[in-house]
Amino acid sequence: MNQCSVISSSAVKDKALELGFHKVGITAVDESNNTEVNRLQAWIRLGYHADMDWMDNPKRRDIHLVMPEARSLVCVALNYYTPHQRPDGEEYAKISRYGWGRDYHKVMHKKLKLLTSYLESLGEGIKARYYADTGPVQDKVWAQKAGIGWIAKNGNVITTEYGSWVFLGEVVTNLELESDRPHTQHCGSCTRCLEACPTNAITQPFVVDANRCIAYHTIENRGEIPEAIAPHLQGWVAGCDICQDVCPWNQRFAQTTDVADFQPYPGNIAPKLIELAKISDEEWDRQFPASALRRIKPEMLRRNARANLDVSRRNNDS
Repeated sequence: MNQCSVISSSAVKDKALELGFHKVGITAVDESNNTEVNRLQAWIRLGYHADMDWMDNPKRRDIHLVMPEARSLVCVALNYYTPHQRPDGEEYAKISRYGWGRDYHKVMHKKLKLLTSYLESLGEGIKARYYADTGPVQDKVWAQKAGIGWIAKNGNVITTEYGSWVFLGEVVTNLELESDRPHTQHCGSCTRCLEACPTNAITQPFVVDANRCIAYHTIENRGEIPEAIAPHLQGWVAGCDICQDVCPWNQRFAQTTDVADFQPYPGNIAPKLIELAKISDEEWDRQFPASALRRIKPEMLRRNARANLDVSRRNNDS
């Protein structure tokens, strides 16, 4: 099926922008994906995915295993930055900006569902399936191919308009649409993210070892915080923004989002470590409604806060 003659890429992109996405790009599904596949497999062979076994799903290496008829991906980005700043003081816990407001999955999925329905309405036999960090799709790779931004040295996608404060999503479709140009890389010789990471998780430019990453250990690690990581948490209990905070693109080009759902919930900017260390399951449920932070279960949040408090006590005793 070739729908190019009746469906324009510009119309699809206009619809995405109308739905509130801040960036949209399109890339064709082709067979020249070997470089990205080899890079992913090499990263996994090194064990840098830690215990995130889903990263080794064969579907991540071949989009046709997600949709056999796939011809194009419509990639989108949504700016989530708000200008709030965390207070100084080691008594405060730090939560990554992505988790300050409403769960981004809910916000993205609502818009992506509408975009998917629009595509399917364009003609009989059109298939479309959406993802937003929720399926075996290499969001960042496809975003770069679609011209959304480039994969930076810290592993995040940076856009020239919003920095890396963006959520990514895509719609896989059997429509054949005109592609945008892939984005070029603009990190240059900058190494601020590598130098700022307290655990040296960015082992070399563009390579991140999850085993050393604060974000991994505070969000995904279901065991204990390793002794090699705990002294370097610096107050982080949910994710880590260090490599984004020091990025010149973020410092110069971050823009306040127009998505009201991403405004911080009360208590997410300056929670106290001592309070999170003893938060009850019921208090956790009330404090993090419709939040992406619900992935961090109450016992994990208490563990993360206690790990920070233990470091503070040891430092004060010495």
